[in-house]
Amino acid sequence: MTDTTRTPQQTAEYVRDGMFANDNATKALGMRIVEVAPGQATLQMQVRQDMLNGHAICHGGFMATLADSTFAFACNSYNELTVASGFSIDFIAPAHEGDVLTARCFEVSKAGRTGVYDTEITNQRGERVAIFRGRSYTAKGRPAVAA
Repeated sequence: MTDTTRTPQQTAEYVRDGMFANDNATKALGMRIVEVAPGQATLQMQVRQDMLNGHAICHGGFMATLADSTFAFACNSYNELTVASGFSIDFIAPAHEGDVLTARCFEVSKAGRTGVYDTEITNQRGERVAIFRGRSYTAKGRPAVAA
């Protein structure tokens, strides 16, 4: 099956499987892909003891990595090789050991080679802990996952 014979949802799932198989960072942090769709993704990660900073809260770099991984699955869901050109993150509340963080990423804009994606991170109680905005750059004509 090729991208021309897959539905957009099938393409997103194909890319999810292919990218995750090679994504050592995402797997090493125990992230789980909950859902993908064209221009969207949802991942979860449980905060472990080795993710805590000197204040006994989740290090912001781990939350940024969760959001960045979610952004990667969302912006590559069309099977066009897409990378981050930048991002910003705002931390709203702390995350603690044992918290299950859910990152939901949605495409805001995609035009030409660039895109903008917003990701919200919440804890298991539905409380918002961070907001992430990613900017993407697409290498036209190159698949994210080869056929």
